Amino acid sequence: MSILLTILRALFVLLMAAIGWNIVTNPSQPLAGDTWITMAAGLVIAVVVVCIDILAPARRKLNLFAGLFFGLTVGVVAGYALSFVVQLIVTQITFGSAMSTSQVTSLTALVQFFVYCVTTYLAISFVMQTKDDFRFIIPYVEFRRQTRGNRPMLLDTSVLIDGRIAALVDTGIFENQLIVPRFVILELQQVADSADRLKRNRGRRGLDVLAKLQASTKTEVMTYDTPANDSEGVDQRLIALAKELDARVVTTDFNLQKVAQLAAVDVLNINDMATRLKPEVLPGERMTVRVIKAGEGNNQGVGYLDDGTMVVIEQGRAHMNQDVEFVITNSVQTNAGKMVFGRVSDSVK
Repeated sequence: MSILLTILRALFVLLMAAIGWNIVTNPSQPLAGDTWITMAAGLVIAVVVVCIDILAPARRKLNLFAGLFFGLTVGVVAGYALSFVVQLIVTQITFGSAMSTSQVTSLTALVQFFVYCVTTYLAISFVMQTKDDFRFIIPYVEFRRQTRGNRPMLLDTSVLIDGRIAALVDTGIFENQLIVPRFVILELQQVADSADRLKRNRGRRGLDVLAKLQASTKTEVMTYDTPANDSEGVDQRLIALAKELDARVVTTDFNLQKVAQLAAVDVLNINDMATRLKPEVLPGERMTVRVIKAGEGNNQGVGYLDDGTMVVIEQGRAHMNQDVEFVITNSVQTNAGKMVFGRVSDSVK
């Protein structure tokens, strides 16, 4: 989208310069002469209009064709409405001057063309950047994106360092556009340049995961530039950007999740997803696990299932460093994950 907007802005500037050049070089135009004032004026107007457009923050990814069509329609209608005002103004300014009727007509048409260009450009650019903020009452046409649709997802630093997002993307379950803000990449680079070896490895892992995501063909991954704001932390800037783009935040940071929820921003926590994807276990089922350490209670042994679920086995301490069959007696869901309780199977005793 940024490339398309850049092309649109460049074409607009060139068009305004071409109009000015035509006035300078065309003897039939009333403002023709040896000066370049007209061409410079066209360039200045174009640059001012483009600067105003750039300073307006982009809101969301939009449907290009609908935006172009609607913006073009609005721009032409607005230009047509203003053409009458332009004609009246030019007539009043040139009244009593030495200009002939044909010259006045030519000047009026020229100014009207300038107005058409400006209104059309502003309308297209405005609709392309803010169309999702409006609900236009047009039969069979809905411009507002539904909140439960394929909204973009913002990736934070923790989820890139975690790395599981790459495996999830490879499964093809994410059709959403993944957005990595530039300040998140900068934070990853700072971690990767840390003097601490552990932090340095984590930062490099995050950069490797980002490179893998960008090379993936399963979803679209883009970086997003935002104005520098050192007064706010990365989490605050991420939440603000999520509100601006109407995006979900993808993270493994529990604190960020809570803060984002307080700010009414949707959050997808990979840890929560992993917890909910763990297989359900029922009392009475038999499973096998390796006891690797003693539990807090007497004769308790502790082991872990393949998915990381902690298992506390009564009378499992006597089977340290052994694979033991146990019968599930209960399971508890905690903030840290699921815990399974059991007792050594009678056949093992």
